[in-house]
Amino acid sequence: MRVIIVGAGEVGFQLAKFLSAENIDVVVVDRNKEKLNRISEELDVALVEGEGGSPSVLKEAGADEADILLAVTDMDETNMIACLVAKAMFQIPRNVARIRNLEYFSNDILLDSLGINPAISPEIEAAKAVIRLIEVPFAADVEDFEDGRVKVIGFRVPPDSKLIGKVFKNLNLVKPKVLIGAIQRGDNIIIPTGDDTLRKNDIIFLPVKRENIDSVCNSVGGVVMPVRRIMIVGGGRIGFYVAKTMEERNLSVKIIEKDAGRCKFLIKSLQKSVVLRGDGSDQKLLVEENINDMDVFAAISNNEELNIMASLLAKSLGVKKVITIVNKTDYLPLANNLGIEAVLSPRLITAGTILKYVRRGNILSLTTIAEGKAEIMEAEAKDGSALIGRTLREVELPKKTLIGAVIRNDNVIIPSGDDRIAGNDKLIIFTLWESVKQVEKLLL
Repeated sequence: MRVIIVGAGEVGFQLAKFLSAENIDVVVVDRNKEKLNRISEELDVALVEGEGGSPSVLKEAGADEADILLAVTDMDETNMIACLVAKAMFQIPRNVARIRNLEYFSNDILLDSLGINPAISPEIEAAKAVIRLIEVPFAADVEDFEDGRVKVIGFRVPPDSKLIGKVFKNLNLVKPKVLIGAIQRGDNIIIPTGDDTLRKNDIIFLPVKRENIDSVCNSVGGVVMPVRRIMIVGGGRIGFYVAKTMEERNLSVKIIEKDAGRCKFLIKSLQKSVVLRGDGSDQKLLVEENINDMDVFAAISNNEELNIMASLLAKSLGVKKVITIVNKTDYLPLANNLGIEAVLSPRLITAGTILKYVRRGNILSLTTIAEGKAEIMEAEAKDGSALIGRTLREVELPKKTLIGAVIRNDNVIIPSGDDRIAGNDKLIIFTLWESVKQVEKLLL
């Protein structure tokens, strides 16, 4: 498979990193020599310097033989033109574009005429991630599968948890059944076996039926907390989308935004939210606006330094749940080490969303966790797959891989080793990135 990535920024870098590690033929195109130099220093991929929408540049990148083009520059117009050229001149089968302008993003006729299939909005993907975290406030990470019927919840194990030190096979978490699909321990990610144990501050990833969220929360030591009041720092596209969604659910929302023009837009466009012009890291302002009464504080502006400072301040003032957006991936470990419960990177979210279009083997959806060290994928077991008709105990899964849930028609099964896989079952699979290719082969 040959993949052309137009754009050597953070999204392009992360995609190239993921794909090159799987020995996929990757070519990165960008006109910025410094960005290309960064990639050449860290990754073994082909590089082409030039404009991503140029036919001659794409030809040099091997567009005649490409299977997919991923246009992920910071410029919507460049991404759109690159997809148009890829479709019209090189007949590349799939062209994915990162589109930030919502007027472009929501225009299906325009996107179809340009050969874009699909368009990905970083802001909307990030906003959806924030909303999922508000819906499950005890979680550090939440991913939706099968239209939200199954959620994979990342939960930080509290220091006083009764689970710490216990061997998994002896946990006896059965009402409802709880299966631990992955453990994030510091910088490491583990796909556990029955002989593993939990440690303080581990983040465990659990596949959960939507209707069992509260009971699973109780069984692993979380605190069920209804959300009624939300404070948002940053009224940009992400903040606006989150506020609008929360308004529709009749939740109380306050937005703090510095820019006067943006404040006017928010006041005009939102129906119930309180819009405050100010600095989200101003302690006096936060106290005056009763921050200690807030159930969720979301620092989701475009300024990650402001987001981190505001989040730390909110924690010190007693907010129960803090969500932070960090654009620079280098800042992610810092934010996590400072004790912020939920840290999101729109660029990593975008890269993870795009990855599913590169995967083979009936992949329906996919997300990355632990800064890309592991993947959770939803895949369909089609006729011909080596999985069909075998129990999970009999299936020879790749190393460091686990099936966390089976979706059969309207039923969601948290499986044991005796459960058997049937044709057309949908599987929620946890795997480390080095095993992804083997998982794909198993699904074919």
